[in-house]
Amino acid sequence: MKRVMGVVAGIAVLVAGVAVAGGGAPAGAAAKAPVSWGTCPAVAGKAVNANVECATVRVPLDYRQPWGHSIKVAINRIKAKVSRDANHLGTLLINPGGPGASGRDLAEYVAATLPAKVSERYDVVGFDPRGVGASEPSLHCVDPEVYYQAPRPDAVPRTRDEERVLLNRAAEYATRCGHFWSWMLPHLTTENSARDMDTIRAALGEEKISYLGFSYGTYLGAVYATLFPHRVKRLVMDSNVDPTGVWYRSNLTQDQSFERRHRQFLGWTARHHSTYKLGTTLKQTSFAYYAMRDRLRTRPAGGVVGPSELDDTFTFAGYSDRVWPQFAQAWSSYVREGDVQGLLDIYTKHGKNDAADENGYAVYLGVQCRDARWPRTWDTWRADMTRMHRQAPFLTWPNAWFNAPCAFWPVAGGTPVQVHGSPKLPPILMLQSRSDAATPYEGALRMRKLFPSARMVVDKGGNHGVSLAGNQCVDRHLAAYLRDGSVPARDAVCDSLPQPRPAAAARMAAEPPAQRHDLLGVLVGLLGAR
Repeated sequence: MKRVMGVVAGIAVLVAGVAVAGGGAPAGAAAKAPVSWGTCPAVAGKAVNANVECATVRVPLDYRQPWGHSIKVAINRIKAKVSRDANHLGTLLINPGGPGASGRDLAEYVAATLPAKVSERYDVVGFDPRGVGASEPSLHCVDPEVYYQAPRPDAVPRTRDEERVLLNRAAEYATRCGHFWSWMLPHLTTENSARDMDTIRAALGEEKISYLGFSYGTYLGAVYATLFPHRVKRLVMDSNVDPTGVWYRSNLTQDQSFERRHRQFLGWTARHHSTYKLGTTLKQTSFAYYAMRDRLRTRPAGGVVGPSELDDTFTFAGYSDRVWPQFAQAWSSYVREGDVQGLLDIYTKHGKNDAADENGYAVYLGVQCRDARWPRTWDTWRADMTRMHRQAPFLTWPNAWFNAPCAFWPVAGGTPVQVHGSPKLPPILMLQSRSDAATPYEGALRMRKLFPSARMVVDKGGNHGVSLAGNQCVDRHLAAYLRDGSVPARDAVCDSLPQPRPAAAARMAAEPPAQRHDLLGVLVGLLGAR
């Protein structure tokens, strides 16, 4: 995730200003913003890719004052292999979601995973949205080693005193963000990130731009398409956010969808009782799971994995069934043999947070708390979560505390962009899995209704991020669309990949990461979750 420098062969580009609701620069105002591409700096633990260039683009902090204070957005590029003639398809901008996720690693993955006949015709460009990663400033609000020190308090409070501890924790995070970033927080919105995208487009010298966004990135793409429909060449939205539920209501809906997905995992574990011996029915495996969680409350595994760490880790299983064998084995080894190593391993890989995660969390809250209004009375939250917890105990309270700083955020929530289609938009490709937990199918249907030019390809499974993850049917639709803009005549359905078998656990553990065709390895951990 770090930084930039370099030289462009040539030209200074003018960034066209945009008219902004509520005042600001008149349409047609311009500012110089040349892009200087150069070698990407080395990052610890990551091999340098000689095919990737890095740069930064200056963007206005406040688009109502485009000649005022500016900040930097970090970008990278994997150049097309064809020259800029009829075969060159321009720039494909990439965003993995969050909000708060870096798009630069994902850009490399996309460029390497798309069919060569497609990727070689695009300049694939990733960007760290404002506040994220190598963009400047990069937001941090707390010391991650202290804030994430395990085991944390149980996210499911049993008494008002336990609730108060969690509430104070949320209020403190919000207060510290306000102390550090009072000048930045009012401008940390999806709308401004969309305007940053258009500044990047203009700085790259493109009349129109193509975009591939995942999870929250679909909402960002939809906002961009609403504000700048005449600038869209191709638009792909994979795992679609409900634009009508921004953001408090979306989280309540997400609690229900994660509950369904968690029960699918429990049911899968029951069907493989001969391997894991955790129960032969959903009721039995559910009892075994919550008995494990309750035991960890007083006896954290290895002194580290308590119930909140377990919640964070097993939430990952809601994103991808590829980890189910490994997770079920860790659970079984703990319950049946008292072996904590498996739980420690999956927590370290999928649940543990570091400084990059805290940066993503700060930006996640900054955007979601500012985008829209949240309840400011905790009694409202408590009533909603108590009711929802009865229906969906797996994620309701963990998700509530993840978002609870918005009840205390130092900047008031605003009014979201009213997302809608336009006759100026080209055909749009939407990709969605039927049982997606993070971005439920019902919300994708609402997104679909707002864009008449869209066609949806539905994967029958439940994984989050369905393209470039091994489903050839989905990827054929994606490749055809990126190649020539073609979409299905009507919404289409693809069979899902087969669910994993228990024996897959050891095989996946031994398989080198570079050989795993699993987009989740890039997406999740980038806060596409919440």
